[in-house]
Amino acid sequence: MCARRRAHLLLIMNPIAPPIRPEVLAKFQQIWGYNDFRPPQGEIVHSLLAQRDALIIMPTGGGKSICFQLPAMLQTGVTLVVSPLVALMENQVQELRERNLPAALIHAELSSSQRQKTLQALERQQLKLLYLSPETLLSKSVWERISLPHLKINGIILDEAHCLVQWGETFRPTYRRLTAVRPALLQSKPKGTTICMAAFTATAEPLAQKTIKKVLDLKHPAVFRINPYRNNLNPNVRIVWTPNDRKIQLLKFLQKRKTESGLIYVRTRQDSESLAFWLHQLGYSTIAYHAGLSAEERRSVESEWLAGKILFVVCTCAFGMGINKPDVRWVLHYQAPLLLSEYVQEIGRGGRDGKPAEALTFISEPTGWFNPEDKQRQQFFENTIYQQQIDAQRLIKNLPRTGEVSAVTKEFPNSAIALSLLHSRGQLTWIDPFNYVINLEAGSQKIAPLDGAKEMNRYLNTKKCRWQFLLNAFGFEEEAENFACGHCDNCCKKMT
Repeated sequence: MCARRRAHLLLIMNPIAPPIRPEVLAKFQQIWGYNDFRPPQGEIVHSLLAQRDALIIMPTGGGKSICFQLPAMLQTGVTLVVSPLVALMENQVQELRERNLPAALIHAELSSSQRQKTLQALERQQLKLLYLSPETLLSKSVWERISLPHLKINGIILDEAHCLVQWGETFRPTYRRLTAVRPALLQSKPKGTTICMAAFTATAEPLAQKTIKKVLDLKHPAVFRINPYRNNLNPNVRIVWTPNDRKIQLLKFLQKRKTESGLIYVRTRQDSESLAFWLHQLGYSTIAYHAGLSAEERRSVESEWLAGKILFVVCTCAFGMGINKPDVRWVLHYQAPLLLSEYVQEIGRGGRDGKPAEALTFISEPTGWFNPEDKQRQQFFENTIYQQQIDAQRLIKNLPRTGEVSAVTKEFPNSAIALSLLHSRGQLTWIDPFNYVINLEAGSQKIAPLDGAKEMNRYLNTKKCRWQFLLNAFGFEEEAENFACGHCDNCCKKMT
């Protein structure tokens, strides 16, 4: 079998599942209108209906959300979907409501009346799916409701599970407290209750998979993996020699694509605002998008882009998850992502219709003398991680050996991140989602993000096939052996 063919193979670490029951397929056809499942959707649905824990890694556009939405509709009770971004939750819930399905969401931007209405529907068991962020899940009002003994919870779904790894240590520390959610809920439910947990993501390298399984305490999970290779997605890395050259190359790129839909990714809110403003001054119809916008502003940008009123958006990583636009012809990283998982997530927005799409990344020249931007950004990231680790180790001497998180964070500013880092290093255990115990004798373990940044740098500077590098990086060594995609920049250089 040739290497190119092998790169498309589905890898399912799961016993052979029995055929899908007719009523399951009928419900799928009734709600979504498709004739049949795409592999491995049917197998995933079967696992969740059997109340089995699962880890699912499927490329962007692979139909992941249906895999947990359908089982939720077929079971009695509610399925909790823990999701990282308000925009992602809003998009999925809106689509479900358009199909008249009992789904809702709770987030900080809802009015108190809207929030109360949803909580009442939850308590009356009128919902099949409830979307919330980790922080909302562990808020007092929500936790009290989902802990009610009579409220049946079928499962907990962690959507975009790579965020647990990328953000859970230093940006969204509540992710680390998810480790104690299922045990705590089971204590509040009738004896014999089962709650399955499943993590869904488009990208997770082997170390990230291990972290997700460990933090969520997945019990003998069924693991479904599809490698990230896309034969219509053409990765390209281009050196820009000066800050001004970066802008010149961007304009040349855009001038050749005056009618094509695309995305420009930057790393910060400020970068998205300033670059969008500069391009707007030059006559381009574009707009900035980042997590700092209101829900109404985000919705407006998304709808204008989806409708083709603006051809491209200048955005941070907050844009794209859960937004389906098939005809994206290019994705340009004006600044390289820090992690490979971010990169694969973001280029995956391109070419979802199966037609060719360009994935171009700008990087500074190797020495950084003429264009130090990337080197400075990388150094800032590394320094921040190191400092947070140092602060956590200093703080551990002052923190109560056992404590309640809200009380401790009030007394010790920034201790939420310190607690998360201590948990990732094996020095802290969550007794329940709100209370911890510190083990001073435990040896600290290595923090992973710095390794991830180094892997990204190796990718940007490799001379080999870029898809071969990605297959290896994400644990598909067999498929990567002797693989050459023939359409990334490195492969094209070798053929000329």
